[in-house]
Amino acid sequence: MTGDSTRLFLCNCEGSMDVAPGGLGKALARIAEGGGDAPEISFHRQLCRAELGKFETALTRGAPICVGCTQESALFAEVAQDAGREDLRFANIRETAGWADEGANAAPKMAALLAAAMRPAAPARLREVESDGLCLVIGAGQAAFDAATRLNRTLSVTLLLTDPGDLILPQSMDFPVFSGKVQRASGSLGGFDLIIDGYAALLPSSRGTAEFTMARDGVRTSCSVIFDMSGAAPLFSRPEGRDGYLRADPRDRAAVAEAVFDASDLVGSFEKPIYVRYNAAACAHERSKITGCNKCLDHCPAGAILPDGDGVRVDPGICGGCGNCAAHCPTGAISYAYPERGDLIDQVQLLARAYLAAGGKAPALLLHDGHHGAALIGAVARYGRGLPARVIPWQLHSASGVGHDLIAAALAAGFSQVVVLGDPARAEEFAALQAEAVLAEALIAGFGLMGARVVTLLEADPDAVEAALYALPALAPITRAAPAARGTKREIARAALTALAEAGKPPSPVFALPDTAPYGTVEVDTEACTLCLACVSACPADALRDAPDQLQLRLVEAACVQCGLCAATCPENAIRLSPRMNLAPGAMQPVTLNEDEPAECISCGKPFAAAGMLRAVERTLAGKHRMFASDDAARLLRMCEACRLAELSKGGADPFAIAHPRRTRTSDDYLEADRRGLSIDDFLSDD
Repeated sequence: MTGDSTRLFLCNCEGSMDVAPGGLGKALARIAEGGGDAPEISFHRQLCRAELGKFETALTRGAPICVGCTQESALFAEVAQDAGREDLRFANIRETAGWADEGANAAPKMAALLAAAMRPAAPARLREVESDGLCLVIGAGQAAFDAATRLNRTLSVTLLLTDPGDLILPQSMDFPVFSGKVQRASGSLGGFDLIIDGYAALLPSSRGTAEFTMARDGVRTSCSVIFDMSGAAPLFSRPEGRDGYLRADPRDRAAVAEAVFDASDLVGSFEKPIYVRYNAAACAHERSKITGCNKCLDHCPAGAILPDGDGVRVDPGICGGCGNCAAHCPTGAISYAYPERGDLIDQVQLLARAYLAAGGKAPALLLHDGHHGAALIGAVARYGRGLPARVIPWQLHSASGVGHDLIAAALAAGFSQVVVLGDPARAEEFAALQAEAVLAEALIAGFGLMGARVVTLLEADPDAVEAALYALPALAPITRAAPAARGTKREIARAALTALAEAGKPPSPVFALPDTAPYGTVEVDTEACTLCLACVSACPADALRDAPDQLQLRLVEAACVQCGLCAATCPENAIRLSPRMNLAPGAMQPVTLNEDEPAECISCGKPFAAAGMLRAVERTLAGKHRMFASDDAARLLRMCEACRLAELSKGGADPFAIAHPRRTRTSDDYLEADRRGLSIDDFLSDD
């Protein structure tokens, strides 16, 4: 045992669960034998009370400390802070494992949870938010005025009355009062912008009832905090995730009081995680004002992502970290950073590896959030059977941001199933996850693997959650390959999918996938394609390519993200996307989709265009356009630019005369053409 080994404090919580060297200690020892870190373990019965002194003594040694308890984390953190330590880690092995009907068999799960908790993850970047305390209170009558009065003790309040109602005018006015209705609002904590209609100030001469000045529309204002108790529709989509926007039902006094309490502290400096990273170079949203992929825009419930030229822009003030954008992004241009993708997959792989090394069988990974999911798990543990011994929970900031790359990595690491537990009240936020789950199931089935490996559980009833988890079939793990979680999203996903495919028995190396899949090929109508190569210029993933010395359109299928920019850009509508998985080695190499011979200049013989393109130009212009109406003029289309200019300049002629502009058509021209019984074009040509 080295001085740098983690000191692991475990407690059986006054004998309420089985935590002892004979079970958990041996499981942790097996993990260490398999190549994991060997922590120094101490077992206790009442660590947070009678045995707290042993924890205090350990703080002086300097070694990293992990405590197998989260209920008393505040107490342990306070003691550690007094000792100058802020590097504690915690793991919940009570509600997640020990408090369960199968708790006696939960040692492998406890060992896995502790091993993952002891693995450090890179902290997320933070941004500083400044709030000057300017607060706009929106509501009606005396209730809104009372809330504004309480908030005015710590914030600088302005009251916007949607209806004066039963307002009793005070003897002294401590904050400004206006009437009006918010038409539009944007921003977040520290920087809200609003447009108000019917904006009018309360007259100081108001006597019995509130009277206001002449109302104005379109008034712009700003504030740092919005307290909305109007009872109307929320000012923002996903209002519960908008920092600085507090909303309460005016009929619920308890909810209003709680919101007042929460809002009162929103002044000063705050730190907020930067949940996602954005790489514009990999974005497939748009090229040359032609739109391709919209997945992040369509699946952002907070409206934090907006188009920005060829790419998008993420507002970190609005972003609530749901992760839908990163889960559904086909290229990985938007990646989750809370935690980083590599750290999360490393943790999940460690959970599987540690559980299996400790003797566990058929592990199922339960992904959940810290608000809804953790509360349900706690309720199941305290009032029900607890979690099954083989179900290993892992808490995320948001359960909706799970992509097929994480699912594939978990299954490749040894999990038999992946279950995502979410809040049904936010079912609309899980559309991206549902699409990713359908994709994962289609891939698994295409690999010839049997059984339901991905389960989405949107449930708020602890009894229903418990029943669903105990009803999970105990499928055998597919493989324990656990490819390294390094590289881009597609590289990580490809490595995990390859491991799963090698463990299965694919009926065919090529199989169809759902329409939203980010894998597939490009089909080209060679009769319509002119090899203009506009698609090559538009492709953001370098999947479509030309050839240096030949007229060819080529595709590297493994690089195609099915964004659709090529099809949207093609002027001949000659391209169609075909979502599929291609396991053949050839998918990594360029294949030719279309090729043609070069057209040679009829004058000098120099190749100057693709033959197909020239044929398309002749079909469109020769004999039909006024500049190429005659056979001699049409011959110019088959000349290179140098010979075409020479031909037009023969005998000192003006080479630009062929393109002389048409004479402006006047009302007199139309009247004269009608008098002669001619069309306007025939009249002007005779003229």
